[in-house]
Amino acid sequence: MTELVLISDDGPVRTVRMNRPEKKNALTMAMYDAMAAAIESAPQNPALHCLLIAGAPTAFCAGNDINDFLQAAGASGALGQPILRFLYALARCETPLVAAVRGNAVGVGTTMLMHCDHVVAASDARFSTPFVGLGLVPEAASSMIAPRLMGQARAFSLLVMGRPLTADEAKAAGLVNTIVAEDAVEAEAMKAAREIAALPPQGVLASRRLLRGKPDEIVARIDEEAELFKTRLQSAEARAAFQAFLTRKR
Repeated sequence: MTELVLISDDGPVRTVRMNRPEKKNALTMAMYDAMAAAIESAPQNPALHCLLIAGAPTAFCAGNDINDFLQAAGASGALGQPILRFLYALARCETPLVAAVRGNAVGVGTTMLMHCDHVVAASDARFSTPFVGLGLVPEAASSMIAPRLMGQARAFSLLVMGRPLTADEAKAAGLVNTIVAEDAVEAEAMKAAREIAALPPQGVLASRRLLRGKPDEIVARIDEEAELFKTRLQSAEARAAFQAFLTRKR
């Protein structure tokens, strides 16, 4: 079976690639674990100075694999330990994170970008977070990071109303750094990753800590969201929304 997450180290840059294009990179629990492990293990290689998160040519990430997610949630009644492991890895990561976004970034495909230091997007990329429409709440500490990043009004529109952002709107909101043509995204992202990796690493580490603040606050919000997510998953609203979604998919 083809690996669903591909990890490759090229000099000072590690690329973490979601590799499930037939499902638009909808994340399974195993994919969450593999991505978390790739982030967590980066400090063990002192030659690595930047991480690059990428997807498939047609889609960055379609969010959670719904069936896998519902199965895990049904077993634990919660967000799922692999998901939390990945979110904690993002929050606690001290290696700079660059993302290369082509196609759609849905749900966690968008919220993971809020933990990245530099995001390169294709001109036709689209960002959306349909959590509330499914009867749920935002995750990945996006309820805290998004208002700080883009202001209360834009954050409400994205996270609560579920209105998508175009690449230009995402850049204006501070979610995206650079917009390029679709076929130039990965080269531009790698260029940025190598630029970051070439800087004095301890200077980058100290400066990044100052910019991001202590991760404990972010982790605490991830946990708070996860508890609410757990409650919402059991709600009549969420059950009806997921049933409608699954019926529509058939």
